[in-house]
Amino acid sequence: MTAPQPLPLVVLISGRGSNMVAIALAAAAGRIPARVAAVISDRADAAGLERARELGIPTTVVAARPGQPRPDYDRALAAAVTEHSPGLIPLAGFMRILGADFVREFAGRLLNIHPSLLPKYAGLHTHARALAAREREHGCSVHFVTEQLDGGPIVIQARVPVLPGDDAERLAARVQVEEHRIYPMAIEWFANGRLQWREDAPWLDGRQLTKPVVLGSAELA
Repeated sequence: MTAPQPLPLVVLISGRGSNMVAIALAAAAGRIPARVAAVISDRADAAGLERARELGIPTTVVAARPGQPRPDYDRALAAAVTEHSPGLIPLAGFMRILGADFVREFAGRLLNIHPSLLPKYAGLHTHARALAAREREHGCSVHFVTEQLDGGPIVIQARVPVLPGDDAERLAARVQVEEHRIYPMAIEWFANGRLQWREDAPWLDGRQLTKPVVLGSAELA
């Protein structure tokens, strides 16, 4: 019997691409039946582009022109993505808000990692906001992308404790460890057919996912 082909991934980044690297390394090690077919950035100076090239991954920059309407940009991005026939498009620190047409075109194939326990702290500066609110725990979430910013159905979350003396940088570093753990895990579920998008909702192991899988970090174990 012929082994199934690895699921092609197109990863979108805007910065360092640490989650992209975690995904690529997990795929290369055989932990995910997938391959990163391309890395696309909206910024030519994104540090993650060089890291992708070091890993032998093709890269593309789709930068917005000054004054370019969002629909025009989204069409250019969609064309670049489609060129690689992705089975899944993980967003890994991609900072542009995707338009409705783009999201609809790739519905059910867009995942994102967000550095908070959604629905808390959608948007930016999540770690500082969690500290300001004196949260006792914080974390990260993998969710399907919908037209609502950071509002798509959540697949999996990981929690970390907020420790005495934490600042945003220290808290972010602990959260990122969990990001690198749960994002490849969610992609592995999708690549193996365990995670599916059906009837405008996520399904895991044949059941509609009405609440996310929640993991604790080593500090919470």
